[in-house]
Amino acid sequence: MSISTILILIFIGVCAGMLSGFVGVGGGMIIVPGLIFLLGASQLSAQGTSLAVIMLPVGIFGVMNYYKAGHINIQYAAIIALAFVIGSYFGSKYALRVPEHKIKLLFGLFLLYISIRMIYSGASKWFG
Repeated sequence: MSISTILILIFIGVCAGMLSGFVGVGGGMIIVPGLIFLLGASQLSAQGTSLAVIMLPVGIFGVMNYYKAGHINIQYAAIIALAFVIGSYFGSKYALRVPEHKIKLLFGLFLLYISIRMIYSGASKWFG
């Protein structure tokens, strides 16, 4: 695994942890698009790897299914999980200092951006 790949995985993990600590969402909102758009992972591989990050205790059965189908990158999941812990700590510290209305606006804008990217990506392949 290259240094640039490891740095991207750390970036994804820290961002996922920060968003989780900041607004309480699951890391999949960051991890899945991050793996797809930054590392070129397939949708299934990104989903399986994201579940592997949160495997115990939440997603153990989903992880088992993705693992059996060969859609989990264990190395990616381990690096993201470690960085996620760090990001979660700092994200929650920051969230406690920001007014709630600003958090709602930032979170909504982020969701809109990710939604547009995912819709475009899926529609361009669907309608070719």
